[in-house]
Amino acid sequence: MAKRTFNIWRGDNSKGKFESYEIEISPGMVVLDAIHKIQVELAPDLACRWNCKAGKCGSCSVEINGFPKLSCMTRMNSIPEENDVTIRPLKPFPVIKDLVSDVSWNYEQNKKIAPFKPKPRDADGNHRMYQEDIDRVQEFRKCIECYLCQTICHVIRDQGQKEKFVGPRFMIRLASLEMHPLDVADRIPAIKNDHGSGMCNITHCCTDVCPEHIRITDNAIIPLKERVVDRYYDPILWLKRKIFG
Repeated sequence: MAKRTFNIWRGDNSKGKFESYEIEISPGMVVLDAIHKIQVELAPDLACRWNCKAGKCGSCSVEINGFPKLSCMTRMNSIPEENDVTIRPLKPFPVIKDLVSDVSWNYEQNKKIAPFKPKPRDADGNHRMYQEDIDRVQEFRKCIECYLCQTICHVIRDQGQKEKFVGPRFMIRLASLEMHPLDVADRIPAIKNDHGSGMCNITHCCTDVCPEHIRITDNAIIPLKERVVDRYYDPILWLKRKIFG
């Protein structure tokens, strides 16, 4: 077994600092295992959030050496042995205690999105849709709401534009509704004006950190931006609206 040094943020939203801990690492350990070992051996009051330890609940999101990751899916042998392991809570959100972030802002964004509005059923009482339309939106259902994409998004993280942009996670939800073959709500004005689709400059950073490998940028954000452009900035459609109303 090898010893590794961990620099872990301790504190809350008002104050705090990094504390160093040294523990022995066993083969096969992930970062969450190391956090639990530190709790047992050195810092029983260390706060962290976790649930499934299988990469499916999204609870254990932290920043490991400056990169947002699931601590339960980050193997210790993926971090060079000569490097310390620095762990901090998710930067864009308030700190409750130690590694636990207050992500409630995300739930508030979710409430702003108009719910699914299905079209009337066919005469026989059924809904019908093509399989390819189902497949298109099914990808977005894989989201585990770990908020890693929200954390790495520079619009939220660095520019502090939380009031203007809902973030990649909720662009996914908007896409799942806007592209749903049965949804009849007109979401384009809200996507442009309320949810801030124009704020994203498609750097693909959200796609890079997604543990479910959802193609957030290419399959959700870019298509929504294209629909906004078609509605508001296409010169032919603009002229048609001016002439025919």
